[in-house]
Amino acid sequence: MAKKPYERELLRLQYELVKLQEWVRAEGVRLVVVFEGRDAAGKGGAIKRVTEYLNPRVARIAALPAPTERQRGQWYFQRYVEQLPARGEIVLFDRSWYNRAGVERVMGFCTDEEYWQFLHQCPTFERMLVEAGILVRKYWFSVSDVEQEKRFRDRLGDPMRQWKLSPMDVESISRWEDYSRAKDEMFVYTDIPEAPWNVVESDDKRRSRINMIAHLLASVPYREVARPRVELPARPPSKGYQRPPRDQQKYVPDHAATLSG
Repeated sequence: MAKKPYERELLRLQYELVKLQEWVRAEGVRLVVVFEGRDAAGKGGAIKRVTEYLNPRVARIAALPAPTERQRGQWYFQRYVEQLPARGEIVLFDRSWYNRAGVERVMGFCTDEEYWQFLHQCPTFERMLVEAGILVRKYWFSVSDVEQEKRFRDRLGDPMRQWKLSPMDVESISRWEDYSRAKDEMFVYTDIPEAPWNVVESDDKRRSRINMIAHLLASVPYREVARPRVELPARPPSKGYQRPPRDQQKYVPDHAATLSG
């Protein structure tokens, strides 16, 4: 997708996301958006564009680290339940409880019993969320093996993004088909009418972001909420306040003044 139409449409959609946020806040709606997909499929970039202009007190990103020893002894869904939105909140899961059906299954981080228990419980868990009035939207970002490897190589050569390439990411190249089978099996059990999977073709990052945001907006019955009119008051006259001398405070050095151009 060309850059100019992408930026123009992205800005329009982001304006609509701000309207969605205000509706969520005003109406006390609870919205969960799940972002899943292979490594380097574009989940993080999409989340960044969704939240760029949103209030972090309303729209929150949940990107959980590996579970602690205590959390491993909890009910599997427990630490994700703690991240669910209260009234007037949006939570975007940058990976979610579906770790068990993907990474944990493929890499052997869970037992067969834990895996099959997850597939049995997950639809019930999500139906409970929906029955409680929580809006659940699930997106799977689908990237080809060729494009994924290209993105990995780009990260490898970019010192600003090398942190994004972990040994687990590299391992996923040799386990491509294992991840494909795991994803297909996950869809069979968890693509339910109450919370269906929505697949986002993501070889073209710009197109995938536009398509995902447009779909999210179309799937939620939000409306524009009138905001209270805000007017800046006239600045009152001075009462004699004087700033302390500059030499009494420690200022950050003017590094910008050393730059040319």
